[in-house]
Amino acid sequence: MSTKVRYINQDHIIDRQHQSEQEFLTRLADAKPTFEQPQVEVNPYLINPLCALVLFRTETEVAPTVTVCGKRNEREDISHSFPAATKHLLPVLGLYENFTNKVVISLPDGRSTTIDITTGPLPEEVCRCLNIHTSADYLGTNIMFLTPAGKNLPTGYDYRGDIRWLLTENTMFDIKRVANGNIITGSSRFCHMPYNATGLIELNLLGKIYKEYRLPGNYHHDHFEMEDGNLLALTQDFSRDTVEDMCVLLDRNTGEILKSWDYRDVLPMDVGGSGSQDAHDWFHNNAVWYDKKTNSIVLSGRHQDGVISIDYDSGALNWILGDPEGWPQEMVDKYFFTPVGDLANFDWQYEQHACVVCPDGDIMMFDNGQYRAKNKENYIKNRENFSRGVRYRIDTEKMEIEQIWQYGKERGQDFFSPYICNVEYYDEGHYMIHSGGIGFENGYASDSLGAFLDMKTPGVELRSVTVEEKDGVVLYELETEGNFYRAEKLPLYHDGANLELGAGKLLGSLEVTEEFDTEPEAEEVMELPESWHNVFIEEDVDRFVFHGRFERGSLVMLCLENKGESHRYFINTAAVWSLAMCSGAFLEKDDRDIKIHVSKRGLSGVFQAKLIINDKKFQTGVSIICQ
Repeated sequence: MSTKVRYINQDHIIDRQHQSEQEFLTRLADAKPTFEQPQVEVNPYLINPLCALVLFRTETEVAPTVTVCGKRNEREDISHSFPAATKHLLPVLGLYENFTNKVVISLPDGRSTTIDITTGPLPEEVCRCLNIHTSADYLGTNIMFLTPAGKNLPTGYDYRGDIRWLLTENTMFDIKRVANGNIITGSSRFCHMPYNATGLIELNLLGKIYKEYRLPGNYHHDHFEMEDGNLLALTQDFSRDTVEDMCVLLDRNTGEILKSWDYRDVLPMDVGGSGSQDAHDWFHNNAVWYDKKTNSIVLSGRHQDGVISIDYDSGALNWILGDPEGWPQEMVDKYFFTPVGDLANFDWQYEQHACVVCPDGDIMMFDNGQYRAKNKENYIKNRENFSRGVRYRIDTEKMEIEQIWQYGKERGQDFFSPYICNVEYYDEGHYMIHSGGIGFENGYASDSLGAFLDMKTPGVELRSVTVEEKDGVVLYELETEGNFYRAEKLPLYHDGANLELGAGKLLGSLEVTEEFDTEPEAEEVMELPESWHNVFIEEDVDRFVFHGRFERGSLVMLCLENKGESHRYFINTAAVWSLAMCSGAFLEKDDRDIKIHVSKRGLSGVFQAKLIINDKKFQTGVSIICQ
């Protein structure tokens, strides 16, 4: 049997982007491009192949306008005007894939320059639009951004369903535009299964990352920008036996954790569970919203079929929105709402996502409806179930609740998503409902989450359907291949989102990875593991990720050694089944393929990586540098 270990040490994407920026700025200084013959850099920040940067100088300050011409007609044009300057670095956003794009740069005095920018084909894993129903009058030059629930990449679609934006890094969870015009989303850097990334990244739509906010408990699902710019982010404490049950406030400038909220302090962990609850993932927090009027944080707990409100200052529980069955009566009496109004059409939500507080205090969410009951005897099969957007009116004085709007129930299994999804409130009566986790097997709603289904299997279909309605009339519907975590409608350009030059920042810190004190007896051999184990180590500035394939039940430990100093990391080879898989980006096709990350925090020196497999301790030939 052959032996082999693969290894790569790659600079952080922030450093690679800075190097790319320095290179095109050097070309700018050397070539001195003019308005008539500008310098064009396609994909200048390496991760958005549908963008470019146009650079030139003018003798006097002028305010140029960039127009990416539509494929078919002027209604598809995307234009933006930039502030007056003499040195121009103009982001060109919304290029078509695999196409020679006509881009016009025009000046207020009537002069214009037309350039051709050719793009290549997009990666194979991109999900295509299957159907779209809307108009240019309604959607205009807005783009529907869909964030992946698998390996299908963050993608933006125009009103014709053409892809006009893409990141080749599989960034995690929601995309939200913040006040300065940038977007914030989850890092693509793996840390913990099933889908925990190092933290949050702030970037512009060219793909330039300005900041990465690392968290000791990593990041998952959702975040919220406060008025002062600081960020609420969902996280956890890996030193204990539960996950997805904490929220922190991050300092936007330093990445420092300013405040934290622990839901174990306010809720029991063994009551009121949904059909997907287990002791490890008892709450499964998938959304966060700050309500300024009540100075409270509203949180969605999928595995308790509940949306809760806690006081921002004290963390005390205000109320619980959800089916009270299975909860202690004293909590039901104090914290739960009683339905009123049209009770014949009232439904509780189950395993919900993406809670939103409307301006009048109403609560909107995506009601996935998984199981649609608290008692197993009453569970509903997926093929007979429904998902929907829903809006509830709550009276916190009388503790009463009324359902005042829903969309989706009438579509049955065709709109059913057992996981992920979101809603958006635009204005009164104007909403977006994104059912992004639709999965079919042989024509019926699958009993498995989409992340566990393979689109290449006969009879399997994965779909994402995004709808916008106004006053009960559907004005937009997009159907794509694949599952997508959330949808956000945004214009590509934002008045405050001009390009800022300079190196990005890596803020905050990762956790100290848990170690084992003892090492099993094993014969040290001067050879590499067999190639069947597919050992691969990828290292970057603050951590490394170990990949390997092992038979279930094998004893496996990774060891870092340096002059008598040893650090040991146990690798669990037992089968693990997740009842929630909101992103399958880190899933492997073979469940024997395992990966763990080891943070460099707390380590100093150069370490030799060795691997114990059952009764032998193998070399890897890899040195890990920790500074």
